[in-house]
Amino acid sequence: MEDIAKRFAAYLAHRMPQATNIEVSDVSRIHGGASRETFRLNAAWDEGGHRVVRPLILRRDPVASLIETERDLEYNAYRAFHPTGLPVPEPLYLETDLKWLDRPFFVMEQIVGCAAGSPFTPDPYGPMAQKLGKQFWTHLGHIAAADPDKLGLKMDPVAPDECWSRELDKWEKVIDEDELCPQPVARAAIRWLRRNPPPPAQKISVVHGDYRSGNFLFNPEGEIKAILDWEMCHLGDPLEDLCWAADPLWGFDNKELPGGMLPRAESLRLWQEASGLKIDPKALRWWEIFNSLKGLAIWISAGKEYQSGSNRDPILALSSIYPTDVHNRVLAKELAALSKEARA
Repeated sequence: MEDIAKRFAAYLAHRMPQATNIEVSDVSRIHGGASRETFRLNAAWDEGGHRVVRPLILRRDPVASLIETERDLEYNAYRAFHPTGLPVPEPLYLETDLKWLDRPFFVMEQIVGCAAGSPFTPDPYGPMAQKLGKQFWTHLGHIAAADPDKLGLKMDPVAPDECWSRELDKWEKVIDEDELCPQPVARAAIRWLRRNPPPPAQKISVVHGDYRSGNFLFNPEGEIKAILDWEMCHLGDPLEDLCWAADPLWGFDNKELPGGMLPRAESLRLWQEASGLKIDPKALRWWEIFNSLKGLAIWISAGKEYQSGSNRDPILALSSIYPTDVHNRVLAKELAALSKEARA
């Protein structure tokens, strides 16, 4: 960590020529995340006769990544949404020159005095669950309602009737490339999803890609202060985000209490009110099944990365065990229900 502190101090001197006596301290690794090495640190410098101290977050590309993403997409998502009032950290610097820290990285403010609830505990938010839930689903609705063009986000376009196939192709390819053993449940889900495409998207929205419990910070008063981890951000059907957030995995395997915050019906109602969109039941079911498949693809990839030695972050080993089991069971149950309905 001393090497990172020294080199990052040199980078700040390059970025802030008006600053003197720059010091970087308390560098520590935050484990987890799909595609970045994340460090928290404190930066201090003299400027204008005052000593400035600022907690920062450094997000650096890893040697090997679970999910291949473009760091500029994540950075630009923060930059686009920060002025809108959506609670996201302020982005500060995006750097692609390898001479500073060997790999590309970006820097943003550190949100202090806050915590993230774990989706793998039965009651992650306690008495604040309802208050947080109202904010959580409303914020997601606001993301869906936002106009990507007005935000100035430059991302690959997609037609309303192609959102589903593009995402399914993407995650099927991950399974094809990373499975360590046959995946019969995943393959059955893929066959059903291809045979039963959903209606076209009502609108093309910014899709966060990993909006869920555990990916936001809240303060002791129960206020969401930061929505994090936009590394899978893209344009697509807003139902993709809704169904990922409502996936049973993030509610401790309880579909009727998504995210461990609010009952399912209330969560969907809040999202509709904030987004201005209506939920088509057929589309909702398709995207729910898809997102459990997407999750399974991520956990399969996690196991491959860890076993191959490309990335020895212990979170990858854990991800390939419990979440894999949950999503296999969720998909098997859904597919059995669909088969029963087809025979009725």
